[in-house]
Amino acid sequence: MDHYDPQQTNDYMQPEEDWDRDLLLDPAWEKQQRKTFTAWCNSHLRKAGTQIENIEEDFRDGLKLMLLLEVISGERLAKPERGKMRVHKISNVNKALDFIASKGVKLVSIGAEEIVDGNVKMTLGMIWTIILRFAIQDISVEETSAKEGLLLWCQRKTAPYKNVNIQNFHISWKDGLGFCALIHRHRPELIDYGKLRKDDPLTNLNTAFDVAEKYLDIPKMLDAEDIVGTARPDEKAIMTYVSSFYHAFSGAQKAETAANRICKVLAVNQENEQLMEDYEKLASDLLEWIRRTIPWLENRAPENTMQAMQQKLEDFRDYRRLHKPPKVQEKCQLEINFNTLQTKLRLSNRPAFMPSEGKMVSDINNAWGGLEQAEKGYEEWLLNEIRRLERLDHLAEKFRQKASIHESWTDGKEAMLQQKDYETATLSEIKALLKKHEAFESDLAAHQDRVEQIAAIAQELNELDYYDSPSVNARCQKICDQWDNLGALTQKRREALERTEKLLETIDQLYLEYAKRAAPFNNWMEGAMEDLQDTFIVHTIEEIQVRQLVPRRDQALMEEHARQQQNERLRKQFGAQANVIGPWIQTKMEEIGRISIEMHGTLEDQLNHLRQYEKSIVNYKPKIDQLEGDHQQIQEALIFDNKHTNYTMEHIRVGWEQLLTTIARTINEVENQILTRDAKGISQEQMNEFRASFNHFDRKKTGMMDCEDFRACLISMGYNMGEAEFARIMSIVDPNRLGVVTFQAFIDFMSRETADTDTADQVMASFKILAGDKNYITVDELRRELPPDQAEYCIARMAPYHGRDAVPGALDYMSFSTALYGESDL
Repeated sequence: MDHYDPQQTNDYMQPEEDWDRDLLLDPAWEKQQRKTFTAWCNSHLRKAGTQIENIEEDFRDGLKLMLLLEVISGERLAKPERGKMRVHKISNVNKALDFIASKGVKLVSIGAEEIVDGNVKMTLGMIWTIILRFAIQDISVEETSAKEGLLLWCQRKTAPYKNVNIQNFHISWKDGLGFCALIHRHRPELIDYGKLRKDDPLTNLNTAFDVAEKYLDIPKMLDAEDIVGTARPDEKAIMTYVSSFYHAFSGAQKAETAANRICKVLAVNQENEQLMEDYEKLASDLLEWIRRTIPWLENRAPENTMQAMQQKLEDFRDYRRLHKPPKVQEKCQLEINFNTLQTKLRLSNRPAFMPSEGKMVSDINNAWGGLEQAEKGYEEWLLNEIRRLERLDHLAEKFRQKASIHESWTDGKEAMLQQKDYETATLSEIKALLKKHEAFESDLAAHQDRVEQIAAIAQELNELDYYDSPSVNARCQKICDQWDNLGALTQKRREALERTEKLLETIDQLYLEYAKRAAPFNNWMEGAMEDLQDTFIVHTIEEIQVRQLVPRRDQALMEEHARQQQNERLRKQFGAQANVIGPWIQTKMEEIGRISIEMHGTLEDQLNHLRQYEKSIVNYKPKIDQLEGDHQQIQEALIFDNKHTNYTMEHIRVGWEQLLTTIARTINEVENQILTRDAKGISQEQMNEFRASFNHFDRKKTGMMDCEDFRACLISMGYNMGEAEFARIMSIVDPNRLGVVTFQAFIDFMSRETADTDTADQVMASFKILAGDKNYITVDELRRELPPDQAEYCIARMAPYHGRDAVPGALDYMSFSTALYGESDL
């Protein structure tokens, strides 16, 4: 870049040699050059906080000339002389000319004395030489450079504009459309090109000059009137001004390239951060759901009625069929997101993601294990409770039935036993009452068993925690108390009847004679009494009730037989389906495992194969739903065993959930392998070699190597390492410390040498371009150069810059670039 070959620029250096032979300069050109060169110099001098007013006067002492060269070259010149004498000025100008010559520029007939003396031609020639060397020489477009390169650049940029034809740096620019086309090509929003007219050059030129000064920071170096009024505008002035457009837009191109690189890096970071946020939220939501669900599953408070417990069973069915399956999918998606994120972080040379405390995949798995443990015990408890309540309902009904029969039998008995009918009875009546009483005592003894059964049932209800035990106990106690009272009254009545009998027998002897005389009457009376007594003690109502109960019992037995036949049909129906679905799930699991470790075809072939499997699995879901419906019928029928299958509904549910999770996880693993392969340029042959090595040392055929298998694999490939080195490698391939190495981690490790390690430096260099080579960048620069969301992303994360050259609002892009790659905290 610093070597200058005059031979390459003979065409545009020739005018300087002409100047030496002919000291005359066209007045119009001189005017244009004065204005253009002055504006060009000031566009650089203002960076140092100064400017010139008169080009041949203000460079005479050499001070601003040296300063100009320092600004445009970025180098330090020799220390200038500060004296006011001519010798000091000549010394300074010579230092400037020596610096120009050191850059390979041949200075023809330009001496320090002429510059110090204010020679206009020599001063303009010197400035033109500087412009050529520092603004035009290094322009390179499609293997052309300097003037030809600048001209070709103009032609390329204005080619789409049919009314523009750039062939030179003089008359091709007179109508102003060339300048407007250059601006419109790069910044179309600045000029309404369609409204420009070729026959209005003054408007076109002034539009271009004004817009360039206002929006492109290119000072006005030309006068529109001078351009239009000159038959052939000055080539050097036009070239100088046009070169400013090249550098403005070339810088913009560099800035655009830098901004694109930054945007690409930031997009990766933003995507990764979004994945991290999504993981954290999904993990939090899932853990919160588990936290809320486990107490519900651990709640073993029994319900009082069969209806309430069956509602709990229905709620549990809803949980297993409606509420849990989406959570199973969320858990699977969480693991997939985590693995995808870690893959993307590795591929973009970022550190591994470490979730918040308590939200690691292992934490989720532990919490999930606790959920399933609680779930398993809950269903078993529900079924036992339903069995218990079924038994309780049966016992309670039996208690009520026996108690009602007993209470019906005892109704009025106490009043009957307390009657004083024997006080007015005759001897024969007393004997009849005694016979009746003996019959009652036999009946009473027969009812002893029922009372004991009632008490036994009440005792069992108490032992089984029947919710209405207090009322059962009260009723039972009342029956027992009444029973004791009946016994006492029975004994008391017998004693009274026997006393009365003895008394009447004595009286009867007295009436014997009388009775003999009144035999016909007595016979008639006794017959009537017997008839009355026989009618009174026959149990006709009970006999009728027995005849009614027998057919009812037969009907109940028939109904129970039909129910058991229906239950058996339900068992067979469920068993037949379960015996098909269970093995189908197992077979699919084994097939997926084979696809994921076999090496048939490319990774894309494996992915397509797996997606076809996923489709067939999803299409099988209606059979699972149908089995759930049969299971619900079985539970509602209170069927608790099934000899026709070894599969329970829970076996099928768990197997189905594992199948869905396995296919999704396996598809994700292959997708991540494709990401890694493409990012690191791994060939299919290399991928096959990696897979063959991995499969060989995956001795348990689980799709993962444990630590010792991985160590053996490394040793087989020539790694010679101690414990510390192996621990370091394990921290790379197993950042979550699960004790296993997946195939994804294995290929990441095996291809690690191809990783890009210069990205942080590239991002830093790109920010430096946007910052105009400063060590800091401002908020305004970020908002001007980057899309709004990415600019605000940087502003929110960049720390203030505290260097010596800091200005208010300066931001530290260097530490930010480093932090993007995890070498420090954002």
